Amino acid sequence: MPILAVLTLAVMVVALIDAITRRDDQVKHLPKFAWVFFIVLLPLIGSILWFAIGREWEQRREPLTFGDPRQWQRDAEPAPAAPSARTTEQQIADLEREMYLADLEEQVRRRRAEGDASN
Repeated sequence: MPILAVLTLAVMVVALIDAITRRDDQVKHLPKFAWVFFIVLLPLIGSILWFAIGREWEQRREPLTFGDPRQWQRDAEPAPAAPSARTTEQQIADLEREMYLADLEEQVRRRRAEGDASN
C-alpha cells in the first residue's frame, strides 16, 4: 500500500475516534454527526479540518494518568472564568470603582494632612 493511503487512513481513524468521543459542547462550527459524516466522506480534508477548526482545544493544568480519579472530577467542577471572559462593561465598571476608591484615599490623605498641620 502506498504510504499516503496508510497515513490518510490513520489520520481518519484518529479523527473519527476524537470526534465521536468529544462532548457536544467541545465541538465547534458544526454538529458532531456532521463532522463524523464529513470525516468519512472526505477522509484527509475532513480530518485536517476537524483538528484545525472542529474541536475545542482545552489546556490541562497538569497531566492526568489513566487511573487518576481527577479525570472524572474535572467535568463536575465548574471551570474558573478566564480574566479575559469579562465583558467590556464589567471591566469599565471595575476601573471606575478603582478610580473612585483612589479619589477617596486621596481625600482621606488630604484631610489627615490638614488635621496634622492645624495641630
